[in-house]
Amino acid sequence: MKNLIIVMALALSTHAVAETVMVQSTTSTHNSGLYTYLLPLLKKETGIQAHIVAVGTGQAIKNAMRCDGDALLVHARPDEETFVAEGYGEYRRDLMYNDFVIVGPEADPANVAGAPDISDVLRRIKQARAKFASRGDDSGTHKKERALWQAAAVDPDVGSGQWYLETGSGMGATLNIGAGLGAYVLTDRATWVAFANKQDSIILFEDEPALFNQYGIIPISSEKCPTTNHDAAEQFAQWLLSETGQAAIGAFRVNGQQLFFPNASQAGQAGLNQHDD
Repeated sequence: MKNLIIVMALALSTHAVAETVMVQSTTSTHNSGLYTYLLPLLKKETGIQAHIVAVGTGQAIKNAMRCDGDALLVHARPDEETFVAEGYGEYRRDLMYNDFVIVGPEADPANVAGAPDISDVLRRIKQARAKFASRGDDSGTHKKERALWQAAAVDPDVGSGQWYLETGSGMGATLNIGAGLGAYVLTDRATWVAFANKQDSIILFEDEPALFNQYGIIPISSEKCPTTNHDAAEQFAQWLLSETGQAAIGAFRVNGQQLFFPNASQAGQAGLNQHDD
């Protein structure tokens, strides 16, 4: 009888683990409300209960490399591909996309709204010594921002602590700081649409291919991380990549706007500018 109880307890324990997946993900997907919408659908369809750890992409990848989690959903493709190439991920698949925008005070002291491209936007900010709030946290957004400064041949660090302000915080906190200081900010559109404390900040520059923002899904390797819940991670990833999961992502709206565009079966960036319902 005692042995039977032990076997039943182990079976129940195994069943409980199989239904739970820990996902290292980004603040942008969390702040937008996407997971609040998606996860109940996931559980209804698959029985999988997902727990989200929302941090910057850089930290999410570091956490995953320490085997802290079962799946990774982030937006820094070169780092994601390195993660898989080094054996930490089973595979990487395109999942969905949106874009980045430049927001700032409606007065627009650097006149970025009149810029022809994002490189000129950043040059104008530097030349005007207008405040720019950077996440400074090795997130996907921060990585994109630094790449854009580099492409513009501008070193913002020369203005560090003066006009270039590194918050070391997530997207929501950085937007709060930016709005309070009247600073320009690079943000993903989803977080901006869901952000409540806009004050007099508005979108001043948008709709350029360089601002494309791709998200990827990666189940963490069971070889590198034997304790990972491989089966649950695989079910989680495959549901998101399925027609049902992709349709659910595409159906998510905030204030009538579609925030993420599913592209698991697409190669291009079609629909980048389809911001309105």
